[in-house]
Amino acid sequence: MLFERIYDYDLAHASYFIGCQSSSEAIVVDPSRDLRPYFEMADQHGMTIVKVTETHIHADYLSGTRELAAATGATTYLSDEGGEEWRYGFEGERLRDGDTIELGNVTITAVHTPGHTPEHLMFLITDGAFADEPGYALTGDFVFCGDLGRPDLLDETAGGSSDTGTEDPDGEETRVESATQMFASLRDHFLTLPDHVQVFPAHGAGSACGKSLGALPSSSVGYERKFAWWSTYVENDDEEGFISELLDGQPDAPAYFGRMKRQNRDGPSVLGHPLPELPELSAEKVASGIESGDLFVVDPRPADDVHDGTVRRAINLPAGQAGTYAGWAIDPESDTRGLVFLAEDSEAADELRRHVIRVGVDSTRGYVTSTDGLPTFRPETVAPEELEGHEHAMVLDVRATSEYSDGHVPGATQLHGGQVMWERDELPDSGTIVTYCQSGTRSSVVASSLRSVGYDVTELEGSYSAWEDAGMPTA
Repeated sequence: MLFERIYDYDLAHASYFIGCQSSSEAIVVDPSRDLRPYFEMADQHGMTIVKVTETHIHADYLSGTRELAAATGATTYLSDEGGEEWRYGFEGERLRDGDTIELGNVTITAVHTPGHTPEHLMFLITDGAFADEPGYALTGDFVFCGDLGRPDLLDETAGGSSDTGTEDPDGEETRVESATQMFASLRDHFLTLPDHVQVFPAHGAGSACGKSLGALPSSSVGYERKFAWWSTYVENDDEEGFISELLDGQPDAPAYFGRMKRQNRDGPSVLGHPLPELPELSAEKVASGIESGDLFVVDPRPADDVHDGTVRRAINLPAGQAGTYAGWAIDPESDTRGLVFLAEDSEAADELRRHVIRVGVDSTRGYVTSTDGLPTFRPETVAPEELEGHEHAMVLDVRATSEYSDGHVPGATQLHGGQVMWERDELPDSGTIVTYCQSGTRSSVVASSLRSVGYDVTELEGSYSAWEDAGMPTA
């Protein structure tokens, strides 16, 4: 059996390429829309991708299951658990608890493990050429290394709306029910597995799909049983204590997660493989598009470089994390403008495009290699010592709630950077907004996004780190 983990550091997302060497067939589990790694893996090992599946309806990225099936003709397998509201809206073989997928000598067994989501499946992998029982568990967003998938995400992303299959306005009843299901899934399914079974989750450190995910790529049932924070609660049958601990301190969820849930359930659009080559656009065409409101530029440089000068109405999506921040900054359901990358060449532009399509931003029109001939400006900043005398309508802290609680600029309003563009009713109708985060990157992303839609924004120079270093008062 061939078993390969393919990791996206931008979104902290892991997908898996599993192949049977005797049949030269492969299956991909939890694929991204960027199909390159899977085709490269198949070519490297002389295999054909014949099947594709996913553990659950993901929230943090747009699934590549439909994309990969369309490109290869692979059979799609989807969960049929979780109730009518969690039925997939596109075609595929349906999996129930105990169903299997056969791939040469490899057997993949679906285990229904609700808690993170109602339809969630764990996949147990048996290498039939070597053993007659499972040795690997693809746990999706059920069990992470040292943590568990969050049970409150349905309400964090959709406010308990019926669009995600819930009817609980404040989300409390739904999240407690999900946490109860998580407890049962651990007790009745995960902890019944032998200690030697290796655990491979769908996300790693940095993902908002859990509270404190470990950075290790894998674990084992025995290791989690002995050392995970939740194990003693299950061992002692302390469901109430488990629920309280699991729900406490979950991180802010970016608003785009709600869109991902809907699109992944109903069926993401298929872009086609390979992606068309991106054209280099003339400065005249891009400048005209910016003026008419048909185009906007994405500046992928670090915040300090952007502050030295950028394109008017450009959005700052730092390279390497362009997917994460595109989810924060761009709502393709309401923003119909075409996207133009500022990139050194076509290869760099294509790489950026592959990041943003992972969160469903499919509006890339091309790229430019320079700001020459484009309308430019220098974003406004204010030094910490000068903030008090700076006229503004709001100081906006775009960090997480936990960071804000540890200390913030007095009088600042906290709104997570991934929620700002969807919560603009919380912002003043006029006047200047001063934004900050911890070091400046997140603030630059949010500030540029707000400027792109017409807000007057100044950034706190050096953000909160500079505020503290200057000895300014904190709250």
